Amino acid sequence: MNVTVSAKDDTWLDFALTALRDHGYAIVTGVLAQDFIERIREALYRVREAILSEIGPARLERAGELGTLRIPFKFEPILFEFLSLEDVLRVVDATLGETAILHLQNGFILPSFAGESTPSVFQNIFHRDFPRYMNGYLASINVFFAIDEFTEQNGATLVVPGSHQRRDVPDREYMRGAAVPALAPSGSMLLFDSTLWHAAGQNTSGRDRLAVNHQFTRSFFKQQIDYVRALGDEIVLGLPARTQQLLGWYTRVVTSLDEYYRPEDQRLYRRNQG
Repeated sequence: MNVTVSAKDDTWLDFALTALRDHGYAIVTGVLAQDFIERIREALYRVREAILSEIGPARLERAGELGTLRIPFKFEPILFEFLSLEDVLRVVDATLGETAILHLQNGFILPSFAGESTPSVFQNIFHRDFPRYMNGYLASINVFFAIDEFTEQNGATLVVPGSHQRRDVPDREYMRGAAVPALAPSGSMLLFDSTLWHAAGQNTSGRDRLAVNHQFTRSFFKQQIDYVRALGDEIVLGLPARTQQLLGWYTRVVTSLDEYYRPEDQRLYRRNQG
């Protein structure tokens, strides 16, 4: 079962869409330039320090997360650049359409643990990022970037091929036996249907494993975080129009009659012209 294709292949998008449909996931190599990878690597460590300073280690530990960095572009604007990558936009347009929005962007600094000492948290238990079956309707996809190479030793994401778009919950023993690591070189893009069952692997490599995950949905689903409010109008309006769309600028909910009765070109939501 081949699910890997190079971004240099002119037919990579068709290949990836077929793999997404048939197996639930695809790996596209060679998407990120090396200098961008290095800048993102440095930025993620700064994000971690900023979040620790703002939230504090006690609250993060209580949340039961393992190296998750939420709203990373709030602290390091270079993370916004993922939302302008042509390869990302081509995938989003081909699967969810041009009115899709960003459900989440999370950075990951997955720490290494010796042997079987990895703590059990939500990330490393098999789960779906979109836990709803909608009769085969594709409502959400993930675009997950390997900043470090994904290997078996450093906790490459474990995916269960063909487990997407299922009404039933697969048996846990079956998932453990059927799961395969999504092995990918640094700079690769792991695409998966958000209904695919998956889990973080165990990092026993002796060093951190870095990644950046995006989940995109149809425009009528709520975001994990209200990015427009979290970032503020000034920051959002300083970004490209398509990035504004992805962040939810045109899918806001009105809060007053004044906002409701604004002229169409000033409304907080945009009518689909398609």
